[in-house]
Amino acid sequence: MPRVFRKTVLFSAISLFTGAVFAQTEVKMVDISTSPSHKITVERRGEIVLIGINRPAIQNRLDPEAYLALAKAYYDYDHDPSLRAAVLFGHGANFSQGLDVEGFKAVASAGGVTLGDGLIDPLGKKMPGLTKPLIVAVHGDTWNMAHELFLVADIRVAANNTNFGQDENTHGRYPGGGSTVRFVREAGWGNAMRYMLTGDHWSASEAYRMGTVQEIADPQSDLDKAIELANKIAANGPLGIKATLASAHRVIDPAQVDALSNLDVQRAALYKSKDFQEGRKAEAEGRSPVYHGE
Repeated sequence: MPRVFRKTVLFSAISLFTGAVFAQTEVKMVDISTSPSHKITVERRGEIVLIGINRPAIQNRLDPEAYLALAKAYYDYDHDPSLRAAVLFGHGANFSQGLDVEGFKAVASAGGVTLGDGLIDPLGKKMPGLTKPLIVAVHGDTWNMAHELFLVADIRVAANNTNFGQDENTHGRYPGGGSTVRFVREAGWGNAMRYMLTGDHWSASEAYRMGTVQEIADPQSDLDKAIELANKIAANGPLGIKATLASAHRVIDPAQVDALSNLDVQRAALYKSKDFQEGRKAEAEGRSPVYHGE
């Protein structure tokens, strides 16, 4: 069922790696409507904010412009002291089918999208990252980069119709947005390799079994459940919430930072390969690709 967008419309940050304290520049996050010209939408609801991927005509695939708009939304949320929790979701019938490959092809070959000041990497490959909670609500197709955006979130809600996929290897690519690190960490080696190496898709119940999903809901109520969780978090002490996240990140981030930082270099090399071109050509021609490892 298509998603309908319902319009009801410092202290200091703690460094994830060093524990150092630094002043944050405060901003005021503003609403962004569901106009077709807006690839990312923003709706404030008191102390929480809803961030929506808004490209339903192409299954919410993200191109560089949408990715940078999402990075801006994450930064504004993290630096707005009036907001305490955020929910990421997708407009339309799917959360997202992931990367807009043609849109990203040129920047990927050059090493990826450049993220400057005033942006936070939505895939969490570059630091600093979010210091405040992110909840994600997914439904329908949640593939590849979309699954990697999902894995970055602190709490994850999935509709029971969610179709997860990490099938880049079937297209001559690879999971270059963080799943080789986070999926392995969250689901365990065997579970992650079972799906990344085969390209098979999996269900919400399988994701729950693997531990990547915390709540399963009906397609009509997954966003409501995520909002409920966000409001519960927003009612708690914000300093304690940020300290909890910072402390927990100190356990996992040092071990994964090198692996995450190398992803764009590895992806750029694959985008220049003959196998990548074969994968794109085969997909366009509706046939099975023939790979040669070149």
